[in-house]
Amino acid sequence: MSSVSKADRKAALDVASWFFNVVTSVGIIMVNKALMGTYGFSFATTLTGLHFATTTLLTVLLRWLGYIQGSQLPLPELLKFVLFANFSIVGMNVSLMWNSVGFYQIAKLSMIPVSCFLEVVFDKVRYSRDTKLSILVVLLGVAVCTVTDVSVNFKGFLAAVIAVWSTALQQYYVHFLQRKHSLGSFDLLGHTAPVQAASLLLCGPFVDYWLTEKKVYAYDYTVISMFFLVLSCSIAVGTNLSQFICIGRFTAVSFQVLGHMKTILVLMLGFFFFGKEGLNLQVILGMVIAVAGMVWYGNASSKPGGKERRIYPVPSNKSQKQEDLSDSTETDEKV
Repeated sequence: MSSVSKADRKAALDVASWFFNVVTSVGIIMVNKALMGTYGFSFATTLTGLHFATTTLLTVLLRWLGYIQGSQLPLPELLKFVLFANFSIVGMNVSLMWNSVGFYQIAKLSMIPVSCFLEVVFDKVRYSRDTKLSILVVLLGVAVCTVTDVSVNFKGFLAAVIAVWSTALQQYYVHFLQRKHSLGSFDLLGHTAPVQAASLLLCGPFVDYWLTEKKVYAYDYTVISMFFLVLSCSIAVGTNLSQFICIGRFTAVSFQVLGHMKTILVLMLGFFFFGKEGLNLQVILGMVIAVAGMVWYGNASSKPGGKERRIYPVPSNKSQKQEDLSDSTETDEKV
Protein backbone atom coordinates (compact mmCIF):
# COMPACT_ATOMS: atom_id res chain seq x y z
CA MET A 1 0.00 0.00 0.00
CA SER A 2 2.84 2.36 0.90
CA SER A 3 4.55 1.69 -2.44
CA VAL A 4 1.34 2.54 -4.28
CA SER A 5 0.88 5.78 -2.36
CA LYS A 6 4.54 6.66 -2.92
CA ALA A 7 4.15 6.09 -6.67
CA ASP A 8 0.97 8.20 -6.71
CA ARG A 9 2.75 10.96 -4.81
CA LYS A 10 5.66 10.91 -7.27
CA ALA A 11 3.27 11.03 -10.22
CA ALA A 12 1.43 13.98 -8.70
CA LEU A 13 4.70 15.83 -8.07
CA ASP A 14 5.86 15.09 -11.62
CA VAL A 15 2.67 16.58 -13.04
CA ALA A 16 2.92 19.59 -10.72
CA SER A 17 6.54 20.18 -11.78
CA TRP A 18 5.65 20.12 -15.48
CA PHE A 19 2.62 22.37 -14.91
CA PHE A 20 4.78 24.83 -12.93
CA ASN A 21 7.35 24.93 -15.73
CA VAL A 22 4.78 25.28 -18.52
CA VAL A 23 2.88 28.09 -16.77
CA THR A 24 5.99 30.11 -15.89
CA SER A 25 7.67 29.56 -19.28
CA VAL A 26 4.60 30.53 -21.29
CA GLY A 27 3.97 33.45 -18.94
CA ILE A 28 7.46 34.88 -19.30
CA ILE A 29 7.37 34.52 -23.09
CA MET A 30 4.12 36.47 -23.28
CA VAL A 31 5.41 39.16 -20.90
CA ASN A 32 8.71 39.47 -22.78
CA LYS A 33 6.82 39.77 -26.07
CA ALA A 34 5.01 42.80 -24.66
CA LEU A 35 8.20 44.21 -23.09
CA MET A 36 10.32 43.85 -26.22
CA GLY A 37 7.74 44.14 -28.97
CA THR A 38 5.45 46.82 -27.58
CA TYR A 39 7.79 48.80 -25.34
CA GLY A 40 11.05 48.32 -27.26
CA PHE A 41 13.22 46.81 -24.53
CA SER A 42 15.39 44.78 -26.94
CA PHE A 43 18.24 44.01 -24.52
CA ALA A 44 17.76 40.25 -24.18
CA THR A 45 21.13 39.37 -22.62
CA THR A 46 20.93 42.11 -20.00
CA LEU A 47 17.34 41.09 -19.26
CA THR A 48 18.49 37.51 -18.63
CA GLY A 49 21.15 38.84 -16.26
CA LEU A 50 18.42 40.68 -14.33
CA HIS A 51 16.44 37.42 -14.23
CA PHE A 52 19.32 35.60 -12.58
CA ALA A 53 19.97 38.53 -10.22
CA THR A 54 16.36 38.25 -9.01
CA THR A 55 16.77 34.48 -8.69
CA THR A 56 19.91 35.05 -6.63
CA LEU A 57 17.98 37.27 -4.22
CA LEU A 58 15.43 34.49 -3.73
CA THR A 59 18.12 31.87 -3.04
CA VAL A 60 19.73 34.19 -0.49
CA LEU A 61 16.36 34.65 1.22
CA LEU A 62 15.68 30.89 1.25
CA ARG A 63 19.13 30.18 2.65
CA TRP A 64 18.48 32.73 5.40
CA LEU A 65 15.14 31.05 6.16
CA GLY A 66 16.82 27.65 6.31
CA TYR A 67 15.29 26.09 3.19
CA ILE A 68 18.72 25.81 1.53
CA GLN A 69 21.43 24.03 3.47
CA GLY A 70 25.15 24.39 2.96
CA SER A 71 26.42 22.35 0.00
CA GLN A 72 29.52 22.08 -2.12
CA LEU A 73 29.97 22.36 -5.88
CA PRO A 74 33.56 22.20 -7.20
CA LEU A 75 34.65 25.46 -8.81
CA PRO A 76 35.73 23.87 -12.14
CA GLU A 77 32.30 22.27 -12.58
CA LEU A 78 30.54 25.49 -11.58
CA LEU A 79 32.52 27.50 -14.13
CA LYS A 80 31.95 24.85 -16.81
CA PHE A 81 28.20 24.97 -16.20
CA VAL A 82 28.08 28.79 -16.28
CA LEU A 83 30.15 28.81 -19.48
CA PHE A 84 27.71 26.47 -21.21
CA ALA A 85 24.70 28.39 -19.87
CA ASN A 86 25.99 31.81 -20.96
CA PHE A 87 27.01 30.57 -24.40
CA SER A 88 23.50 29.12 -24.68
CA ILE A 89 21.84 32.45 -23.88
CA VAL A 90 24.04 34.57 -26.13
CA GLY A 91 24.10 31.93 -28.87
CA MET A 92 20.31 31.69 -29.04
CA ASN A 93 19.97 35.49 -29.18
CA VAL A 94 22.60 35.79 -31.92
CA SER A 95 21.09 32.87 -33.85
CA LEU A 96 17.68 34.56 -33.81
CA MET A 97 19.23 37.82 -35.04
CA TRP A 98 21.31 36.30 -37.83
CA ASN A 99 18.98 33.55 -39.09
CA SER A 100 15.44 33.39 -40.37
CA VAL A 101 12.72 32.35 -37.93
CA GLY A 102 12.35 29.04 -39.77
CA PHE A 103 16.01 28.07 -39.38
CA TYR A 104 15.94 29.25 -35.76
CA GLN A 105 13.07 26.82 -35.12
CA ILE A 106 14.98 24.02 -36.85
CA ALA A 107 17.97 24.73 -34.60
CA LYS A 108 15.74 24.50 -31.52
CA LEU A 109 14.32 21.19 -32.72
CA SER A 110 17.82 19.80 -33.21
CA MET A 111 18.43 20.11 -29.45
CA ILE A 112 16.46 16.90 -28.92
CA PRO A 113 18.72 14.63 -31.02
CA VAL A 114 21.80 16.37 -29.58
CA SER A 115 20.51 15.76 -26.03
CA CYS A 116 19.86 12.12 -26.96
CA PHE A 117 23.41 11.86 -28.27
CA LEU A 118 24.83 13.21 -24.99
CA GLU A 119 22.82 10.71 -22.94
CA VAL A 120 23.86 7.82 -25.18
CA VAL A 121 27.55 8.78 -25.01
CA PHE A 122 27.88 9.81 -21.36
CA ASP A 123 25.15 7.77 -19.64
CA LYS A 124 24.96 4.76 -22.00
CA VAL A 125 21.19 5.28 -22.38
CA ARG A 126 19.30 2.93 -24.69
CA TYR A 127 16.04 4.00 -26.31
CA SER A 128 13.39 1.59 -27.51
CA ARG A 129 12.04 1.77 -31.07
CA ASP A 130 8.75 3.29 -29.88
CA THR A 131 10.59 5.97 -27.90
CA LYS A 132 12.68 6.92 -30.93
CA LEU A 133 9.64 7.01 -33.20
CA SER A 134 7.66 9.14 -30.73
CA ILE A 135 10.52 11.68 -30.65
CA LEU A 136 10.45 11.83 -34.46
CA VAL A 137 6.69 12.43 -34.39
CA VAL A 138 7.13 15.34 -31.94
CA LEU A 139 9.85 16.84 -34.14
CA LEU A 140 7.65 16.45 -37.22
CA GLY A 141 4.63 18.06 -35.55
CA VAL A 142 6.51 21.06 -34.19
CA ALA A 143 8.28 21.52 -37.53
CA VAL A 144 4.98 21.50 -39.44
CA CYS A 145 3.43 24.22 -37.28
CA THR A 146 6.49 26.45 -36.72
CA VAL A 147 8.99 26.15 -39.59
CA THR A 148 8.11 28.51 -42.45
CA ASP A 149 10.79 30.45 -44.31
CA VAL A 150 14.27 28.94 -44.04
CA SER A 151 17.35 30.97 -44.90
CA VAL A 152 20.81 30.77 -43.36
CA ASN A 153 24.33 32.11 -43.84
CA PHE A 154 27.66 30.86 -42.52
CA LYS A 155 27.86 33.07 -39.42
CA GLY A 156 24.20 32.33 -38.61
CA PHE A 157 24.80 28.61 -38.97
CA LEU A 158 27.86 28.84 -36.69
CA ALA A 159 25.86 30.74 -34.06
CA ALA A 160 23.10 28.11 -34.23
CA VAL A 161 25.59 25.25 -33.77
CA ILE A 162 27.10 26.95 -30.71
CA ALA A 163 23.64 27.68 -29.30
CA VAL A 164 22.35 24.13 -29.78
CA TRP A 165 25.36 22.34 -28.31
CA SER A 166 25.82 24.74 -25.39
CA THR A 167 22.10 24.52 -24.51
CA ALA A 168 22.12 20.73 -24.67
CA LEU A 169 25.28 20.56 -22.52
CA GLN A 170 23.86 23.03 -19.99
CA GLN A 171 20.64 21.04 -19.60
CA TYR A 172 22.57 17.76 -19.38
CA TYR A 173 24.75 19.24 -16.63
CA VAL A 174 21.71 20.30 -14.61
CA HIS A 175 20.70 16.65 -14.22
CA PHE A 176 24.30 15.41 -13.94
CA LEU A 177 25.37 17.83 -11.18
CA GLN A 178 22.24 17.26 -9.10
CA ARG A 179 22.80 13.50 -9.13
CA LYS A 180 26.57 13.53 -8.78
CA HIS A 181 26.73 15.99 -5.88
CA SER A 182 23.32 15.23 -4.32
CA LEU A 183 22.08 18.76 -4.90
CA GLY A 184 18.47 19.87 -4.90
CA SER A 185 17.16 22.39 -7.40
CA PHE A 186 17.48 25.30 -4.96
CA ASP A 187 20.97 24.16 -3.95
CA LEU A 188 22.18 24.16 -7.56
CA LEU A 189 20.51 27.50 -8.27
CA GLY A 190 22.17 28.91 -5.16
CA HIS A 191 25.56 28.05 -6.65
CA THR A 192 24.98 28.98 -10.30
CA ALA A 193 22.59 31.96 -10.27
CA PRO A 194 24.98 34.50 -8.65
CA VAL A 195 27.79 33.70 -11.09
CA GLN A 196 25.45 33.83 -14.08
CA ALA A 197 23.92 37.10 -12.89
CA ALA A 198 27.31 38.76 -12.41
CA SER A 199 28.73 37.57 -15.74
CA LEU A 200 25.61 38.42 -17.78
CA LEU A 201 25.12 41.84 -16.21
CA LEU A 202 28.80 42.58 -16.87
CA CYS A 203 28.88 41.55 -20.53
CA GLY A 204 25.16 41.88 -21.35
CA PRO A 205 25.10 45.61 -22.22
CA PHE A 206 28.05 45.14 -24.61
CA VAL A 207 26.50 42.08 -26.28
CA ASP A 208 23.15 43.85 -26.62
CA TYR A 209 24.81 46.94 -28.11
CA TRP A 210 26.67 44.68 -30.57
CA LEU A 211 23.39 43.06 -31.64
CA THR A 212 21.03 46.04 -31.59
CA GLU A 213 23.31 49.12 -31.69
CA LYS A 214 21.30 50.46 -28.77
CA LYS A 215 22.50 51.25 -25.25
CA VAL A 216 20.54 49.80 -22.36
CA TYR A 217 21.36 52.88 -20.27
CA ALA A 218 19.78 55.16 -22.89
CA TYR A 219 16.47 53.30 -22.90
CA ASP A 220 13.42 55.40 -22.04
CA TYR A 221 12.26 53.73 -18.82
CA THR A 222 8.58 54.41 -18.19
CA VAL A 223 6.27 53.24 -15.43
CA ILE A 224 4.60 50.67 -17.70
CA SER A 225 7.87 49.31 -19.11
CA MET A 226 9.29 49.04 -15.57
CA PHE A 227 6.17 47.16 -14.53
CA PHE A 228 6.69 44.59 -17.30
CA LEU A 229 10.41 44.45 -16.49
CA VAL A 230 9.73 43.65 -12.83
CA LEU A 231 7.01 41.18 -13.82
CA SER A 232 9.41 39.44 -16.21
CA CYS A 233 12.08 39.14 -13.50
CA SER A 234 9.53 37.80 -11.01
CA ILE A 235 8.23 35.11 -13.36
CA ALA A 236 11.80 34.22 -14.36
CA VAL A 237 12.47 33.03 -10.81
CA GLY A 238 9.81 30.37 -11.26
CA THR A 239 11.04 29.55 -14.77
CA ASN A 240 14.64 29.02 -13.62
CA LEU A 241 13.59 26.96 -10.62
CA SER A 242 11.06 24.83 -12.51
CA GLN A 243 13.62 24.05 -15.21
CA PHE A 244 16.06 22.72 -12.61
CA ILE A 245 13.29 20.76 -10.86
CA CYS A 246 12.03 19.17 -14.10
CA ILE A 247 15.44 18.23 -15.46
CA GLY A 248 16.44 16.94 -12.02
CA ARG A 249 13.34 14.76 -11.76
CA PHE A 250 13.49 13.58 -15.37
CA THR A 251 16.23 14.13 -17.99
CA ALA A 252 17.22 16.80 -20.47
CA VAL A 253 15.69 14.79 -23.33
CA SER A 254 12.31 14.42 -21.60
CA PHE A 255 12.44 18.12 -20.73
CA GLN A 256 13.05 19.01 -24.39
CA VAL A 257 10.41 16.64 -25.81
CA LEU A 258 7.57 17.48 -23.45
CA GLY A 259 8.77 21.08 -23.29
CA HIS A 260 7.55 21.62 -26.85
CA MET A 261 4.09 21.70 -25.31
CA LYS A 262 5.09 25.24 -24.35
CA THR A 263 5.67 26.03 -28.03
CA ILE A 264 2.16 24.84 -28.84
CA LEU A 265 0.66 26.88 -26.00
CA VAL A 266 2.59 30.01 -27.01
CA LEU A 267 1.27 29.67 -30.56
CA MET A 268 -2.29 29.22 -29.31
CA LEU A 269 -2.08 32.18 -26.93
CA GLY A 270 -0.43 34.28 -29.64
CA PHE A 271 -3.34 33.58 -31.99
CA PHE A 272 -5.81 34.34 -29.20
CA PHE A 273 -4.27 37.63 -28.03
CA PHE A 274 -2.55 38.96 -31.16
CA GLY A 275 -4.85 37.84 -33.98
CA LYS A 276 -5.59 34.70 -35.97
CA GLU A 277 -4.00 35.64 -39.29
CA GLY A 278 -1.34 32.94 -38.92
CA LEU A 279 -3.75 30.21 -37.87
CA ASN A 280 -4.40 27.74 -40.68
CA LEU A 281 -4.93 24.03 -41.30
CA GLN A 282 -1.18 23.34 -41.47
CA VAL A 283 -0.57 24.88 -38.04
CA ILE A 284 -3.50 23.01 -36.48
CA LEU A 285 -2.33 19.73 -38.04
CA GLY A 286 1.19 20.29 -36.72
CA MET A 287 -0.12 20.95 -33.22
CA VAL A 288 -2.18 17.74 -33.26
CA ILE A 289 0.79 15.68 -34.48
CA ALA A 290 3.12 17.20 -31.86
CA VAL A 291 0.72 16.59 -28.96
CA ALA A 292 0.13 13.00 -30.14
CA GLY A 293 3.89 12.47 -30.25
CA MET A 294 4.31 13.83 -26.70
CA VAL A 295 1.62 11.49 -25.38
CA TRP A 296 3.27 8.59 -27.21
CA TYR A 297 6.71 9.54 -25.84
CA GLY A 298 5.43 9.71 -22.27
CA ASN A 299 3.86 6.27 -22.62
CA ALA A 300 6.76 4.65 -24.52
CA SER A 301 9.59 6.00 -22.34
CA SER A 302 7.86 4.92 -19.11
CA LYS A 303 7.53 1.30 -20.19
CA PRO A 304 10.20 -1.27 -19.20
CA GLY A 305 13.00 -0.97 -21.74
CA GLY A 306 11.59 2.25 -23.16
CA LYS A 307 14.52 4.22 -21.84
CA GLU A 308 17.20 2.43 -19.86
CA ARG A 309 20.02 4.39 -18.32
CA ARG A 310 23.09 3.69 -16.26
CA ILE A 311 23.05 4.87 -12.65
CA TYR A 312 25.89 7.16 -11.69
CA PRO A 313 28.71 5.46 -9.73
CA VAL A 314 28.20 6.09 -6.03
CA PRO A 315 31.23 6.70 -3.75
CA SER A 316 31.89 4.79 -0.53
CA ASN A 317 29.70 7.16 1.52
CA LYS A 318 26.66 5.95 -0.39
CA SER A 319 24.16 6.10 2.43
CA GLN A 320 25.11 9.66 3.38
CA LYS A 321 24.82 10.97 -0.22
CA GLN A 322 21.48 9.22 -0.72
CA GLU A 323 20.23 10.79 2.50
CA ASP A 324 21.42 14.22 1.35
CA LEU A 325 19.71 13.79 -2.01
CA SER A 326 16.48 12.76 -0.32
CA ASP A 327 16.61 15.85 1.92
CA SER A 328 17.26 18.10 -1.11
CA THR A 329 14.34 16.59 -3.01
CA GLU A 330 12.05 17.09 0.00
CA THR A 331 13.14 20.76 0.12
CA ASP A 332 12.16 21.22 -3.55
CA GLU A 333 8.78 19.61 -2.90
CA LYS A 334 8.07 21.75 0.17
CA VAL A 335 8.92 25.02 -1.55
